[in-house]
Amino acid sequence: MTAIELRSDHLLPPAERPRNEVGWWGMVLFLFNEAALFASLIASYLYLGLRSRFWPPAGIPKPELRLPLIMTALLVSSSIVLVFAEKAFERGSRTAHRVGTLITVALGIGFLLIQAREYADKLQHGGPTEHAYQSLFFTITGLHGAHVAFGLLVLLWALARAWSGTSTPRRPLAVKNASLYWHFVDGVWLVILTTLYLSPRWY
Repeated sequence: MTAIELRSDHLLPPAERPRNEVGWWGMVLFLFNEAALFASLIASYLYLGLRSRFWPPAGIPKPELRLPLIMTALLVSSSIVLVFAEKAFERGSRTAHRVGTLITVALGIGFLLIQAREYADKLQHGGPTEHAYQSLFFTITGLHGAHVAFGLLVLLWALARAWSGTSTPRRPLAVKNASLYWHFVDGVWLVILTTLYLSPRWY
Protein backbone atom coordinates (compact mmCIF):
# COMPACT_ATOMS: atom_id res chain seq x y z
CA MET A 1 0.00 0.00 0.00
CA THR A 2 1.47 3.35 -1.05
CA ALA A 3 1.69 6.42 1.20
CA ILE A 4 -1.04 8.15 -0.81
CA GLU A 5 -3.36 5.16 -0.46
CA LEU A 6 -2.60 4.96 3.26
CA ARG A 7 -3.39 8.64 3.72
CA SER A 8 -6.64 8.27 1.78
CA ASP A 9 -7.70 5.40 4.04
CA HIS A 10 -7.44 7.67 7.06
CA LEU A 11 -9.54 10.46 5.59
CA LEU A 12 -13.10 10.84 6.78
CA PRO A 13 -15.69 10.44 4.03
CA PRO A 14 -16.73 13.83 2.64
CA ALA A 15 -20.06 15.26 3.70
CA GLU A 16 -22.84 15.15 1.16
CA ARG A 17 -22.99 18.97 1.18
CA PRO A 18 -20.53 21.58 2.49
CA ARG A 19 -23.24 22.84 4.85
CA ASN A 20 -23.01 19.53 6.67
CA GLU A 21 -19.34 20.21 7.47
CA VAL A 22 -18.37 21.53 10.90
CA GLY A 23 -15.86 23.84 9.21
CA TRP A 24 -18.61 25.51 7.19
CA TRP A 25 -20.62 26.26 10.31
CA GLY A 26 -17.48 27.52 11.99
CA MET A 27 -17.06 30.04 9.19
CA VAL A 28 -20.72 31.08 9.47
CA LEU A 29 -20.37 31.71 13.21
CA PHE A 30 -17.14 33.64 12.64
CA LEU A 31 -18.90 35.85 10.09
CA PHE A 32 -21.74 36.52 12.54
CA ASN A 33 -19.10 37.72 14.99
CA GLU A 34 -17.54 39.99 12.38
CA ALA A 35 -20.96 41.31 11.37
CA ALA A 36 -21.64 42.26 15.00
CA LEU A 37 -18.35 44.16 15.11
CA PHE A 38 -19.17 46.18 12.02
CA ALA A 39 -22.74 46.71 13.20
CA SER A 40 -21.54 48.24 16.50
CA LEU A 41 -19.19 50.63 14.69
CA ILE A 42 -21.79 51.66 12.13
CA ALA A 43 -24.40 52.15 14.88
CA SER A 44 -21.95 54.46 16.67
CA TYR A 45 -21.43 56.41 13.45
CA LEU A 46 -25.17 56.81 12.88
CA TYR A 47 -25.82 57.74 16.51
CA LEU A 48 -23.25 60.55 16.45
CA GLY A 49 -24.38 61.68 13.01
CA LEU A 50 -28.03 61.97 13.98
CA ARG A 51 -27.18 63.85 17.19
CA SER A 52 -24.82 66.31 15.49
CA ARG A 53 -25.98 69.48 13.85
CA PHE A 54 -23.45 69.04 11.07
CA TRP A 55 -22.19 65.64 9.94
CA PRO A 56 -19.48 65.60 8.79
CA PRO A 57 -18.50 68.46 11.10
CA ALA A 58 -17.90 71.93 9.73
CA GLY A 59 -14.59 72.14 7.93
CA ILE A 60 -14.60 68.50 6.88
CA PRO A 61 -15.98 67.95 3.36
CA LYS A 62 -18.45 65.19 2.64
CA PRO A 63 -16.82 62.07 1.20
CA GLU A 64 -16.33 62.11 -2.53
CA LEU A 65 -18.24 59.43 -4.43
CA ARG A 66 -16.04 58.90 -7.49
CA LEU A 67 -13.42 56.62 -5.92
CA PRO A 68 -15.86 54.72 -3.65
CA LEU A 69 -18.10 53.95 -6.63
CA ILE A 70 -15.11 52.59 -8.55
CA MET A 71 -14.19 50.51 -5.48
CA THR A 72 -17.79 49.25 -5.34
CA ALA A 73 -17.68 48.23 -9.00
CA LEU A 74 -14.45 46.32 -8.38
CA LEU A 75 -15.82 44.41 -5.38
CA VAL A 76 -19.19 43.61 -6.95
CA SER A 77 -17.43 42.44 -10.11
CA SER A 78 -15.08 40.31 -8.04
CA SER A 79 -18.00 38.55 -6.35
CA ILE A 80 -19.65 37.85 -9.70
CA VAL A 81 -16.42 36.43 -11.11
CA LEU A 82 -15.92 34.32 -7.99
CA VAL A 83 -19.40 32.81 -8.35
CA PHE A 84 -18.51 31.62 -11.84
CA ALA A 85 -15.13 30.36 -10.59
CA GLU A 86 -16.84 28.39 -7.84
CA LYS A 87 -19.28 26.87 -10.31
CA ALA A 88 -16.36 25.89 -12.53
CA PHE A 89 -14.69 24.23 -9.55
CA GLU A 90 -17.84 22.22 -8.88
CA ARG A 91 -17.82 21.02 -12.50
CA GLY A 92 -14.18 20.01 -12.21
CA SER A 93 -12.94 22.74 -14.56
CA ARG A 94 -9.67 23.57 -12.82
CA THR A 95 -8.42 26.11 -15.35
CA ALA A 96 -11.59 28.19 -15.21
CA HIS A 97 -11.53 28.09 -11.43
CA ARG A 98 -7.91 29.22 -11.27
CA VAL A 99 -8.41 32.04 -13.75
CA GLY A 100 -11.60 33.23 -12.04
CA THR A 101 -9.98 33.20 -8.60
CA LEU A 102 -6.93 35.09 -9.83
CA ILE A 103 -9.16 37.71 -11.48
CA THR A 104 -11.01 38.06 -8.17
CA VAL A 105 -7.71 38.57 -6.37
CA ALA A 106 -6.63 41.18 -8.92
CA LEU A 107 -9.90 43.09 -8.47
CA GLY A 108 -9.46 42.96 -4.69
CA ILE A 109 -5.94 44.35 -4.98
CA GLY A 110 -7.33 47.13 -7.17
CA PHE A 111 -9.83 47.95 -4.43
CA LEU A 112 -7.04 48.28 -1.84
CA LEU A 113 -4.93 50.47 -4.12
CA ILE A 114 -7.82 52.86 -4.72
CA GLN A 115 -8.59 52.91 -1.00
CA ALA A 116 -4.98 53.95 -0.35
CA ARG A 117 -5.45 56.77 -2.85
CA GLU A 118 -8.66 57.82 -1.10
CA TYR A 119 -6.88 57.85 2.26
CA ALA A 120 -4.17 60.10 0.85
CA ASP A 121 -6.85 62.60 -0.22
CA LYS A 122 -8.77 62.26 3.03
CA LEU A 123 -5.72 62.84 5.23
CA GLN A 124 -5.31 66.30 3.71
CA HIS A 125 -8.40 67.33 5.70
CA GLY A 126 -7.33 65.77 9.00
CA GLY A 127 -6.24 62.48 10.52
CA PRO A 128 -8.19 59.87 12.45
CA THR A 129 -7.50 61.54 15.83
CA GLU A 130 -8.83 64.97 14.88
CA HIS A 131 -12.56 64.36 15.34
CA ALA A 132 -14.99 61.55 16.18
CA TYR A 133 -16.19 61.58 12.57
CA GLN A 134 -12.67 61.12 11.22
CA SER A 135 -11.94 58.45 13.82
CA LEU A 136 -14.99 56.38 12.91
CA PHE A 137 -14.48 56.87 9.18
CA PHE A 138 -10.90 55.60 9.25
CA THR A 139 -11.71 52.83 11.75
CA ILE A 140 -14.62 51.42 9.76
CA THR A 141 -13.04 51.68 6.33
CA GLY A 142 -9.64 50.59 7.63
CA LEU A 143 -11.11 47.56 9.34
CA HIS A 144 -12.92 46.65 6.15
CA GLY A 145 -9.72 47.11 4.15
CA ALA A 146 -8.00 44.71 6.55
CA HIS A 147 -10.78 42.20 5.92
CA VAL A 148 -10.30 42.58 2.17
CA ALA A 149 -6.56 41.95 2.55
CA PHE A 150 -7.23 38.89 4.69
CA GLY A 151 -9.85 37.72 2.18
CA LEU A 152 -7.23 37.83 -0.56
CA LEU A 153 -4.98 35.57 1.51
CA VAL A 154 -7.89 33.18 2.12
CA LEU A 155 -8.66 33.04 -1.60
CA LEU A 156 -5.02 32.33 -2.45
CA TRP A 157 -4.90 29.64 0.26
CA ALA A 158 -8.03 27.99 -1.15
CA LEU A 159 -6.60 28.24 -4.66
CA ALA A 160 -3.39 26.56 -3.50
CA ARG A 161 -5.35 23.71 -1.95
CA ALA A 162 -7.36 23.24 -5.13
CA TRP A 163 -4.19 23.44 -7.23
CA SER A 164 -2.49 20.74 -5.16
CA GLY A 165 -5.55 18.50 -5.30
CA THR A 166 -6.25 18.74 -1.55
CA SER A 167 -9.57 20.40 -2.34
CA THR A 168 -11.71 18.67 -4.94
CA PRO A 169 -15.35 18.86 -6.04
CA ARG A 170 -15.98 16.07 -3.50
CA ARG A 171 -14.07 17.99 -0.79
CA PRO A 172 -14.85 21.64 -1.57
CA LEU A 173 -14.87 23.06 1.97
CA ALA A 174 -11.82 25.33 1.57
CA VAL A 175 -13.12 26.79 -1.69
CA LYS A 176 -16.64 27.22 -0.30
CA ASN A 177 -15.46 28.92 2.89
CA ALA A 178 -13.16 31.27 0.98
CA SER A 179 -16.03 32.27 -1.30
CA LEU A 180 -18.38 32.72 1.64
CA TYR A 181 -15.90 35.01 3.38
CA TRP A 182 -15.30 37.08 0.25
CA HIS A 183 -19.01 37.59 -0.42
CA PHE A 184 -19.45 38.66 3.20
CA VAL A 185 -16.70 41.26 2.82
CA ASP A 186 -18.38 42.56 -0.34
CA GLY A 187 -21.76 42.76 1.38
CA VAL A 188 -20.29 44.72 4.29
CA TRP A 189 -18.81 47.20 1.84
CA LEU A 190 -22.26 47.94 0.39
CA VAL A 191 -23.46 48.80 3.91
CA ILE A 192 -20.40 51.01 4.43
CA LEU A 193 -20.98 52.74 1.10
CA THR A 194 -24.56 53.54 2.07
CA THR A 195 -23.73 54.64 5.61
CA LEU A 196 -20.46 56.55 5.27
CA TYR A 197 -20.63 57.90 1.72
CA LEU A 198 -24.31 58.29 0.87
CA SER A 199 -26.09 59.00 4.16
CA PRO A 200 -24.24 62.31 4.88
CA ARG A 201 -26.04 63.67 1.84
CA TRP A 202 -29.43 62.87 3.35
CA TYR A 203 -29.20 64.99 6.52
